[in-house]
Formats: sequence, C-alpha cells, structure tokens
Amino acid sequence: MGMTTISSRTFNQNASGAKRSALDGPVFITDRGRPAHVLLSIEAYRHLTGRQESILDLLADPEAADVEFTPGHADTLTRPADLT
Repeated sequence: MGMTTISSRTFNQNASGAKRSALDGPVFITDRGRPAHVLLSIEAYRHLTGRQESILDLLADPEAADVEFTPGHADTLTRPADLT
C-alpha cells in the first residue's frame, strides 16, 4: 500500500489523478505544506471503519439497475400460524 502527498493546488488541478492514487493507498492533501485532508478509496474507508455496505448503499449504486431480480411468489413467503 503506497502513500501519496499532494498540495491542495495539485488536487484541484488533477482530482482524477488523486482518485487513481487513492486506489493504491491514502492520498494526503496539504494546505501550505501541512496535511489537511486524506483521500481514501471507499474500500479502504470501510476497512478502516469496519462498516459493511448497507442495502441503501447497494440500491443507490447506478450499476444495480442492471441486476436481474425475480421475486418468489407471495404464497411461499407466508405460512399458517400454529396456535396449538
């Protein structure tokens, strides 16, 4: 895992390059030579925080529209209550 340090000016001029660098490790963004922000990939962030993807994250994914889903029949989801 690599670490990259760039200035705020460089980040503003080449945000896509910073995002590519973040795939290899954290990108430290400096203001006046001092670290001010850190850019992480979403995978690194989730690993760091221990957070799993939620159903909301999955549903918000634009690529999720391409997933085929066929729900089962409603009668297979329920069963009579056993009141004995």
